[in-house]
Amino acid sequence: MQRAGGSTGMEKAAQLTAHAKRSVGDQTAVEESKVDLIRLLEEYERVTTMLEQFEKDIEALLSEIPMAQQLRTIKCLGKIFTAATLAGTGDLKQYAHGHQVLRKAALNLAESTSGKRKGRIVLSKRGDSALRKYLYLATVQLVWNNPVFRHLHEHNVQEKKMKKQQSIFKLIGKLARILVGIVQRGEKFTPEKTVLSWTEAA
Repeated sequence: MQRAGGSTGMEKAAQLTAHAKRSVGDQTAVEESKVDLIRLLEEYERVTTMLEQFEKDIEALLSEIPMAQQLRTIKCLGKIFTAATLAGTGDLKQYAHGHQVLRKAALNLAESTSGKRKGRIVLSKRGDSALRKYLYLATVQLVWNNPVFRHLHEHNVQEKKMKKQQSIFKLIGKLARILVGIVQRGEKFTPEKTVLSWTEAA
């Protein structure tokens, strides 16, 4: 890596190392740094172990919930997103339509009116913020890794000329309808049916 004045990265590193050896803080800081590093590594190991146990506990709980197994048939909808969604929505059989899930997550549209703006349509944001967060993250994850959602996103952006963020929010609605639909009908996720219904709706 070329540096100002023609010196290379290796030369600069050697200069810094030489100066550090002559530094008055060299001897006093080494032991403290070692202790600090050991403490950070131990904390990392502790947190990693906790997270692994949490994931095992979540997996065990999901295995006892029939509708969770249906949701897991959606490729790349991981156990964390599944658990967070069910924690926010409760029993999906009680919903008649995905719009109800969106309203619970405050992802439905509402009119925003004040002295400066009148009749502006925005997200209501009067609902479960955690559910809203995880529906958004789950949809982004699906757009990245699930071929069906990636295809739908590309169709929105390229064919319908939507902005990427606008497409994501539209697909959140699609995901909500899918979740309610497969639970209500007792089905697994069917990619072909999803693409067909989307095309017909378009």
